[in-house]
Amino acid sequence: GLQDAWFTAPAEIPVGLFFPGFTQDDANPDIGDSTITETAGIGAFAMAAAPAIVKFVGGTPAMALESTLEMYEITVAENPAFGIPQLDFRGTPTGIDIRKVVRTGITPRVNTGIAHRKAGIGQVGAGLVRPPMACFEQAVEAMASTLR
Repeated sequence: GLQDAWFTAPAEIPVGLFFPGFTQDDANPDIGDSTITETAGIGAFAMAAAPAIVKFVGGTPAMALESTLEMYEITVAENPAFGIPQLDFRGTPTGIDIRKVVRTGITPRVNTGIAHRKAGIGQVGAGLVRPPMACFEQAVEAMASTLR
């Protein structure tokens, strides 16, 4: 593995639903731990099992199913602890494979709280975002260099 290596790129701005009085213009680029939780097969990876959350982040039930199915394309396992009724209790997609991300061009989907762009205001909504492809490309390059 790559031990404690981190790969960074400018964060994307989430798109979603905003609390009254706030708009997309108030959104900060994505920060926080939501992206990390996706690796365990929860959040956007499990949206097919969470119709209430789907509406909260500005999606639709059809989009939720599509989201979960798409994440199977870039993961290496299924988490049996999180069976999805709509998919005959198939486990949520788990374990992002950096090679699959780069090969398919599909980056993980992330359910996230949307923070205000000005410090101190806090959360102004909830939505969806994808991490930058550059992070995965850097990780693949670093992994390849360990094999040379």
